[in-house]
Amino acid sequence: MPTIAPSSDRLARIAQARELVFQGNKRHSPAGWGAGVSAGIAQSWQRCLAMGLQPHQAVGFDAVSAQQMRRVQEASRPLVQAAQPVLVELARAIADIRYFAILTNAQGIVVDVHGQVDRQDRRADVIARVGVDLSEKAVGTTAISAALSELQPVWLHRGEHFFQDTGIYSCAGAPVFGPDGLCAGMLDLTGIETTERPALKHLVRRSARSIENSWLLSTAHALVLRLNWPGNQPGDDSDGLLTLDSDGHIVGANPTARQMLSLSPATPGQTLHASEVFASSWESLFDAANRRGPTQELPLWSGLRLQTQALQAGPLATHPTTPRPTPDIAPKPLKDVQTDMIREAVNQARGNVAEAARTLGISRATVYRKLVMPKS
Repeated sequence: MPTIAPSSDRLARIAQARELVFQGNKRHSPAGWGAGVSAGIAQSWQRCLAMGLQPHQAVGFDAVSAQQMRRVQEASRPLVQAAQPVLVELARAIADIRYFAILTNAQGIVVDVHGQVDRQDRRADVIARVGVDLSEKAVGTTAISAALSELQPVWLHRGEHFFQDTGIYSCAGAPVFGPDGLCAGMLDLTGIETTERPALKHLVRRSARSIENSWLLSTAHALVLRLNWPGNQPGDDSDGLLTLDSDGHIVGANPTARQMLSLSPATPGQTLHASEVFASSWESLFDAANRRGPTQELPLWSGLRLQTQALQAGPLATHPTTPRPTPDIAPKPLKDVQTDMIREAVNQARGNVAEAARTLGISRATVYRKLVMPKS
C-alpha cells in the first residue's frame, strides 16, 4: 500500500486543486483533480460556486429557529438515543488527539455533540452546538456535507473544505442509516489545526455501524437474524442484521443486510416478507431460534446461500412456538473497534509498525500494546 504523503506536500496538492476548480479551468476533468482531492470534493466545490458562494466569504455558523429545532429533535430522537452509548465511548477514544464528535440529522443540523470541546476556542464552539446548520448550503464543503451527499465515509483535511474560514478543520464523517434503509444523519469527528489522521475514517465508519445496529435492535421485533457469508461466522458488528415481526414480515435491516439481500429502502405502507427473500420456510427461522442451535446455511431466491443465526428478541409478541426471548445483542465494544483500526493500519503498512503509528498519530508502544493485549 502507498504511504501517506507528507503534510506539506498534501496541502500543496490541495491548494493546486482549489486553484484549478475555483478559476473554472475547463481543461481538467474531476478525474484530473484526483491528484489533489477526490472528484466528490471537487464536485461539492462546484456546487458551492453554483449557489453563489465564494471561498473568501465569512461563515456565520447560524442555528436554525427554535421552532424548527423542536421538530428536528423530535424526528431525531431515535437516532440520538441509539447513538448515546456509542458517542460516550467514542469521546473517550479520541480525547487525547483533540478531536470531538458531532451527530447531525440528514439535513446537516447538529443534534448531539460529544467529546472535549474547548468552549474558549470560538472555532470549536461555533460548530459544536446543537441546532447549528452545517449543511453544504450553509457552510460549504465539509465531511458532513460530503458524507450526506455521497452516502459514503469521507475524510477532509484543511483546504479540502470550501471556505477559507473552515480550512482550519480536519474531519472524518460517515452516514448513519435507519432501520428503514434511509439515511437519517451522519457522524463527524472534527479536529482544529491538528495532525491529519485519515485512519479516523475507519473509526467513524465502525462507530456509525454500531449506531445503526443499536438503533435497529432497539425497535420492535420478534426475531433477529444475523447474516454472513459461508465461512464467516456471525458474531460482531460487521454482520448483516435483519429483524422480523411474529408473522415473518421484515421490519428492519442494517445496511450490510440490505447489500447482502439486495433490499431497497422500505416504502411506507409496504412490507416485505421473509418468504420473499429466503428460499425456505420462514417458520423454521423461529424454530431455529427456539432451539438456540448453531448457525445454519440458508438458500436465497437469488441462488446464493447465507450463514444465518436466528435469535429471539424484542418487545413484540413472539412466535407461538418460541416463547423464550434471548437477550438483546450488544454493539461491539469500542476498545475492540480501536484495536481493529490499529490492525488495519498495520496491515496497510505491510507490517511496518512505525509507519502505522505515524498514520494513526500514536506511539509505536501504543500500537504494540494494543496488538498484544488480550481482549477482555
